[in-house]
Formats: sequence, structure tokens, C-alpha cells
Amino acid sequence: MNKYLATATLASVVALPAVAEAAPVTFTTTMSNYGGPEAYMVLYVTDASGAYQGSLWMSGGRTKYYRDVRDWARATGANPAEVDGITGASVGSGRTLKVTLDLSDALFNAGYQLHIDTAVENMGSAPSEVVVPLDSGNAGKAVSGQRFVQSFSFDM
Repeated sequence: MNKYLATATLASVVALPAVAEAAPVTFTTTMSNYGGPEAYMVLYVTDASGAYQGSLWMSGGRTKYYRDVRDWARATGANPAEVDGITGASVGSGRTLKVTLDLSDALFNAGYQLHIDTAVENMGSAPSEVVVPLDSGNAGKAVSGQRFVQSFSFDM
């Protein structure tokens, strides 16, 4: 199941206590009415220094477009193995995507940030379009994206 893979993926790249607690976190992304094809979108985590720690979700399954979600591609070499098992359909103009994943409590209030990169065919890309600290105080607070994302929030 995808939510368990996300936990396992991040648990393998983040040093966690021997007994790590995990809780469901729902990520809600509403796309603006940009009037183009469906977007590729990737949610990934960086540490306090900005170093890539792991991918949580990718919308869009054709690997030839992975290079277009630029900051993620730069951090991972656009390696399909980074998102194997955690991909879903692309998300369209004006639509909302909700993804619920089990994330380790160790990722919250510890300097980690969630990034969202987006790309739309023939319309360009928006690297790190949304960057939100994974702090419990940010839960439920909507933030605006820079280009294709109208709003994003997460709930714990």
C-alpha cells in the first residue's frame, strides 16, 4: 500500500529512534485553473540544510517527464527508483489531489521541509513551487503556490 511505502522510504533515509511513531498525514493540493494539460507533481522532503531526504508522492507516471520537475530531478537524477510504488495519475487544471500517507513523527518539528515541484507540458515547470516546514503549527494552514498550485495544506 502506498502510504506504507512512503513511511518505509523516508525511514530508510532519515535516522530515526529505535521505536519510531508514525501517523497519517493528508496532503491536499488544489491546482489553479491554468487551462493546460494535466500536471506532473512531486512531493518530497529535505532536511534543515536543504539536502534531499526522500520522495513521498509523484503524480504522473511517464518517466520521460520526470526531468521536468526540476529541483526534484536535480536532487535525484530523475531516478524512477525514487518514486517506484508511490505514483498516481497526473492532476488537472482546477482539480484537487488528496494523498494520505503515514509519516514518521520524527519528521515534524525537526527542521524538515516538504517541497512540491510541478510541470505542465508546453507550459513550463515550477521548481519548489511550494516549500512548507513540516512543523505541527503549519498543519491545516493553506499556502499558495507560485504558478500551477492554487493552494496546498497538510493535516495531521
